[in-house]
Amino acid sequence: MIFRLTHIACALLVLTAAGCLSPRGDSAEVHTYQLSLERWSSETRSGESDGPVLLVSQPQAEPGFETQRMVYVKRPYELEYYAVNQWAETPVHMFAPLIVQALNQSGMWRAVIPLPSSVRGDYRLDSYGFVLQQEFLQQPSRVRVMLRAQLVDLQESTILSARTFEVVENATSENPYAGVQAANRAVAGLLDQIGLWLRQCIQHAPECSRA
Repeated sequence: MIFRLTHIACALLVLTAAGCLSPRGDSAEVHTYQLSLERWSSETRSGESDGPVLLVSQPQAEPGFETQRMVYVKRPYELEYYAVNQWAETPVHMFAPLIVQALNQSGMWRAVIPLPSSVRGDYRLDSYGFVLQQEFLQQPSRVRVMLRAQLVDLQESTILSARTFEVVENATSENPYAGVQAANRAVAGLLDQIGLWLRQCIQHAPECSRA
C-alpha cells in the first residue's frame, strides 16, 4: 500500500512539472506566449488605389476558448488547460490584429479596417467559431486551428460566401512550447487560406462559393 501511494505521488509530481495539471500551483513559474506573423514583418505591399475597402469584425471564439489558458485535448470533446503555460491574451484577440495585418499586406485592398470604425467599406469580413487546441490523440501531437468566416457585400447587403477553414500542424515534441510553435505555423496557414478565398470572392471565381 505504501509503495502504491509513493508511486502515485511520483507520477503526479512529474505531470505537475510538465505543466499538464490544473489548477495552477501558486509557486510555479508561469510561461506566457504570443501568436505572431514574423515571416510577414518585413513585407510591405501598397494597396490598390482603386481597390475595395474591407471592414473586419472582431473574431468570436468557440465556448471554452475565450481564455488565456492554453487548451489541450487527450480525448474527444474534453477540453483541458495547461497549468503553468498560457497565452499573453486570448488567442482570438491576438488573432484579430493578425488578420488585419496579413490582409493589409496582401496588396489586394485599398484599406483593411478593424471594426468598430466610422469608415465606410465595400465589404465586411465576419468570423466566428475560432478554435486553437493542441491534440494528444496521436503521436506526434498536433495543433488544430479552425474558423468560420463569411464575406458580406455592403453595397448589395448580401453574403457573398461563407466557409469553414481548418489547418492542422504537427508539433515537434510533446510539450506546450512545441504546441506554441505549431500554433503560429497553423495560424499563418489559416491566414493564407483566408486571403486566397477573399481574392477569389472579389474576382468572382467559382471557388469562392464552395463551403
